[in-house]
Amino acid sequence: MTIGVVGAGKIGVTIATLLESCAFCDAVVLGDVRAGVKIAGLGKASATKLDAKRQSALTTFVKRCDAIVCALPFFLNREIVETCARARVAYFDLTEDVATTTLVRTLAGETKGVTFIPQCGLAPGAINIVGGALASSLDSVRSVEMRVGALPLTAGNQMKYYLSWSTAGLINEYCQLGEALHGGRRIATLPLDGVERLTIDGVEYEAFNTAGGVATMCETFEGRVGELNYKTIRYPGHRDIAKILVQDLRLGQRRALLKDIFEYALPTTMQDVVLIFVTASGHIGGRFVQQSYANKVYSAPVNGIERTAIQITTAGGICAVLDLLAQNMLPQKGLIRQEDIPLATFLANRFGKAYAGGIDLTPLERAA
Repeated sequence: MTIGVVGAGKIGVTIATLLESCAFCDAVVLGDVRAGVKIAGLGKASATKLDAKRQSALTTFVKRCDAIVCALPFFLNREIVETCARARVAYFDLTEDVATTTLVRTLAGETKGVTFIPQCGLAPGAINIVGGALASSLDSVRSVEMRVGALPLTAGNQMKYYLSWSTAGLINEYCQLGEALHGGRRIATLPLDGVERLTIDGVEYEAFNTAGGVATMCETFEGRVGELNYKTIRYPGHRDIAKILVQDLRLGQRRALLKDIFEYALPTTMQDVVLIFVTASGHIGGRFVQQSYANKVYSAPVNGIERTAIQITTAGGICAVLDLLAQNMLPQKGLIRQEDIPLATFLANRFGKAYAGGIDLTPLERAA
């Protein structure tokens, strides 16, 4: 099988690195608008210059592959998934963008016999596999709360934040309406709203609404779960500054400028941590119980090269899904939602094991 990875940034190259060990993967072709992408040490991978905005070049690239992984910023996904649908090539992505996922669902319904698996990263992605499993473990579900943060281990600026992944994706999450279940019904949530405080291992954090992390779970669990929501974890004070920039100064309407500001002022970091906390409460056999998952993932070497926690969790999530599909452990055609993937199967996978340490509950306190 030849897997095409569109986008040879930090996540795309990490995906290629992980696929190096897969027997089902004969070759990985990295397509990127930049020439001369370095992929030293990877025997199966090759790089080619690709402008995804040029339809003829994109079509040629897609047709030479058995599956396409889109690791581009969310605003370029449309062209990729539409090309995959026309070429009848399996499609996978990492997007948090709601409109993109809506398009993928539509194309999956119209294109019979082709595999579409969107939102395969961390959040959305693994967080929904965990949330779906905890909800399904209960006879009746009162609430599902999903919390994820990709944070620097240390930060000395006022935002208490350094860049570790897509700046465009970060800004999109801070600007778009989210989705939740309230009283069993789907509602829209305002970005940067719903602030709460968390204390985890003696460290204080805040969490607030952002878009995309809930993925397709509101549709899946509508009428079956009372309260279901997703929030992003940050160090205290970050949300207030983000709100000033995005809403008060209206830079959310000038995203290119806001992206320039972030990338000019906020350094990138290789020393990060990914926090994952999911709780589901409800009834089992008439007893009111809470099921929980908590985990921290740190940066670590992969194939001899230091990779960030966000690279490991994001690339690990999508590679686990590719691996499970190749082993016929997932449905082979149509739209596959993250919450349809069995948690035990995911955690047992060689790539999903990055999340396996989160079975035990880390002490968690929440204040209003």
